[in-house]
Amino acid sequence: MNIDLLKGIALFVILLLVQVLVLNHIHLFGFATPLLYMYVALIFRRNYPRWGILLWCFVMGLAIDIFSNTPGMAAASMTLLGFLQPYILQPFTNRDTPDDFEPSLRQMGPAKFLWYAAICVFVYCLVFFTIEDFSFFNPLYWMGSVVGSSLLTFIFVLVIENFRSK
Repeated sequence: MNIDLLKGIALFVILLLVQVLVLNHIHLFGFATPLLYMYVALIFRRNYPRWGILLWCFVMGLAIDIFSNTPGMAAASMTLLGFLQPYILQPFTNRDTPDDFEPSLRQMGPAKFLWYAAICVFVYCLVFFTIEDFSFFNPLYWMGSVVGSSLLTFIFVLVIENFRSK
């Protein structure tokens, strides 16, 4: 087996367990929940097949849905993020970047990676909480959930990326 595939599976399982066993029970100020499992979608290398990104993201979302009792919300949000990830990554890479380029803090530099991660996290949280509320009856709660969870998830992504880059 390919070592990168084994690393990907290990990261998948670790993020799934951390989200289900720990992070799903954190509700900062009553509405901000870290959604760290979306980190899986951030780190696909540049030439990874699009069907593979969609499949990995859908399976991660489905596993989160099964263990978190969120019927289809994480699967739909992760699949959309998996679809958008190559398009979001494209402006932050140069044309002469190698095809096996993997987005990371070390390879992209702090500014580009921070913007890339912030956009992906915000898009994911926006879609996830829009599907969760499915109405704009309480827009302040929805906005608080999107912004609070985005900030919390972004901080966790930076912590993981900092440990991963060392």
